[in-house]
Amino acid sequence: MKRIITALILIPLVLAGVLWLKPWIFSLLVGVVALLAADELLNIADAAGFRPARYVVMLAVAVLFVAFPVRTDLMFGPLYERVCGGMYFAVPRLPLIVLGVVIATAFFALLIGMRHDDLRAAFAGAGVSVLAIPYIALGLGSLVLLKDLEFGPFLIFYLFIVVWSGDILAYYVGRALGRHHMAPRISPKKTWEGAAASFFSSIVLGTVFFHFAPAITGWMANAHVLAQASREPRALLSILGLSALLNIVAQLGDLFESFLKRAGGVKDSGRLVPGHGGVLDRIDALLFAAPLLYYWSVFASL
Repeated sequence: MKRIITALILIPLVLAGVLWLKPWIFSLLVGVVALLAADELLNIADAAGFRPARYVVMLAVAVLFVAFPVRTDLMFGPLYERVCGGMYFAVPRLPLIVLGVVIATAFFALLIGMRHDDLRAAFAGAGVSVLAIPYIALGLGSLVLLKDLEFGPFLIFYLFIVVWSGDILAYYVGRALGRHHMAPRISPKKTWEGAAASFFSSIVLGTVFFHFAPAITGWMANAHVLAQASREPRALLSILGLSALLNIVAQLGDLFESFLKRAGGVKDSGRLVPGHGGVLDRIDALLFAAPLLYYWSVFASL
């Protein structure tokens, strides 16, 4: 019951934020979630006996979520580099900033680790520290980048429907009908029956949602969330394939977080979300699925 009440409170707040918050406010709030998730990841590392560079990670995550919403030529305009023969090519600046943060995190995490007596634990902790940037910061940061696309809020709603419906069906069908365990060493309660229910529900609901894209985006345009409604329907097979791929990736994200918890010997990543465990427990699937949808959207020119 506590699980349902928490969901009924949080889901409307999240959806309202996607619809009406300004990009920079949205980025800062998502950044707070990322900081909480990063802290839980580092707590798992501590429980495993590692020595992560906590303050380095938290600073790096904060820097990225301040940088994500900045839409200026300094951050996102192309940087033209000269190559041999006098030719020039454009390099996007944002990936360079992200790469710089990852390298800086690795450098300082290793530098701090050298001061500890247990160098094995310090080295493993430095690895977890670096992992936090692509895993959590870039995973959740993809939501910020998605929101800034032309039909960003619609795409985020679609992502939530695919991921959340799959998660809900996996949980309840797995409990009721689950007989064949998927990965007993990593997550004893996950079953193939639950995974199958998750897969098909994501495909069906995601495809239905995209089918009504003109009407939904029209409502969003009338609510001043989008500049215009979408009038070009997507090919059915491409949406079926995308929904299926997002579900598979989301389930892998769930398993990966279970692997981390199993390695750290903890049941939940935290206790901040009543009935659901920690923040990382709630966003584990999104951390894998959001980047996939963002890059698909960019390459598909949505």
